[in-house]
Amino acid sequence: MKRLGIIVNVQRPDAEETVSTILQWAKAHGWPIVACHRIDMVRTPDFASVPKELFAGSIDLLLALGGDGTILTSARTVAEFAVPVLGIHLGSLGFLTVVYPVEAVAALERIRTGDFFIEKRMMLEVSAPGGSGERWSGLNDVVLDKGGIARIVTLRVHLNGEFLSEIAGDGLIVATPTGSTAYALSVGGPIMMPTMHGFVMAPISPHTLAQRPMVFAASDRLQVTVQSMAGPVMLTVDGQWARHLDEGATIEIGKAPHEALLVNFTDRSFLRVLREKLHWGIGPGAR
Repeated sequence: MKRLGIIVNVQRPDAEETVSTILQWAKAHGWPIVACHRIDMVRTPDFASVPKELFAGSIDLLLALGGDGTILTSARTVAEFAVPVLGIHLGSLGFLTVVYPVEAVAALERIRTGDFFIEKRMMLEVSAPGGSGERWSGLNDVVLDKGGIARIVTLRVHLNGEFLSEIAGDGLIVATPTGSTAYALSVGGPIMMPTMHGFVMAPISPHTLAQRPMVFAASDRLQVTVQSMAGPVMLTVDGQWARHLDEGATIEIGKAPHEALLVNFTDRSFLRVLREKLHWGIGPGAR
């Protein structure tokens, strides 16, 4: 028996209907469902509900219903507890989601019979400035940018304590292999196979052509210092958590001690996703 957790973006179309379908299946197979976040907005009294801090420890499998943002939130919520996440697509692009709502029951049946596998995805960890000991993790990327100010920000980057580069421009993206197909790709970064262990640093609109994306080993650590700024520099993790950095602030970015575990099936390869979602390698006449 599996204890199912569920996180739902209730603003998405088909959210309530999909939750109802999953609930019927779970009841039929004796798999209890534990809710988190704003599940109370879906009109059903049939979920146990626990606080967020207790959620990950009370489930064996997490169903994330929404778009890629819901997957990112879900992965960060349960990664430290090594809980696998199944993404059910209720969003727009859905690069990280595995199945559509009409396939949800079939996917659960495949999981019940063992017809699935787990992808281990590297996550990044970023330390708070000032040596407070506070740390945050992300599955996609860590971004430092100039916010809404149309001025250049200068960032000084060290690799494992050795000076690497001084980057002047709109900012900097440090992305995992999972995040390499997101913001980092739009600024010219490479696509990395999602189960690789490493990460990419991609400058945003650099002031010089000498600045290009660079790939590092998973064991490497980057130290980034805000050298100069015309306004507040924004630190963002996975596009969902943010704080301002002052001039002189230093953060460290590297591999997180835990990984995200994503449920997948053999008929949904990464290359297939590239072709379907990004039209990768497909000429105009073949679309």
